[in-house]
Amino acid sequence: MPIYRDEGVVLRTHKLGEADRIVTLLTRQHGKVRAVAKGIRRTSSRFGSRLEPFMVADLQLYEGRSLDTITQAETLGAYGQIIAADYDSYTAANVMVETADKITESDTNRQQYLLLLGALRSLSRAEHAPAMTLDSYLLRALSLAGWAPSFIDCARCQRPGPHETIVVQMGGVVCVDCAPTGSPKIDVPTRELLGSLLAGEWNIVDAADAAVRTRASGLVAAYVQWHLERGIRSYAHLSSSPSAERRK
Repeated sequence: MPIYRDEGVVLRTHKLGEADRIVTLLTRQHGKVRAVAKGIRRTSSRFGSRLEPFMVADLQLYEGRSLDTITQAETLGAYGQIIAADYDSYTAANVMVETADKITESDTNRQQYLLLLGALRSLSRAEHAPAMTLDSYLLRALSLAGWAPSFIDCARCQRPGPHETIVVQMGGVVCVDCAPTGSPKIDVPTRELLGSLLAGEWNIVDAADAAVRTRASGLVAAYVQWHLERGIRSYAHLSSSPSAERRK
């Protein structure tokens, strides 16, 4: 069977039999891959912790009919343990990998891979507030997947903005003519923060007021849950995190 090498981020794992695991990966060159790591649950396994969620590894695999098999794994980014040590980062990372799992397929999408890799690295280094790293990742990941929001011009008719009404079901802000009756208004600081999250303008994001961040996060969550048909289950854990409670 053909053998190939690639690097990948571990999205999730499932037990298989008494000692094996099925590992779902987002790879640089092959998109999403599901592969068996044989014997990984044994204490003597050569894979050790290299194939835990949020880890990045250089992999050798051989192709199978339904599942590939991992024969080698060398750590490239040991983010799992660091992220798991902080509750906010851990819950944010879970939302990220679940989103990546839902919006990627087996076809190559290097931009999605690099985006997820950068977000997990940022979480592990505590470069920004975990919720803001998550929101920026989600907006950009959905944009790459074809659901780019608009926070300036009207999402429906493209009338130049800025506009004061936001309807997540329509793709972002909308003009007065397109807005359904009773549509919610969006304040200027929240709209500007959403635009900065999408553009990766971290000097603006890091300086944002806590209340503005909370409003922006709520809109990002609504946008993501609307556009992904089955929603993101990990959001339930995110909303009950300690920092979320403090913001209420």
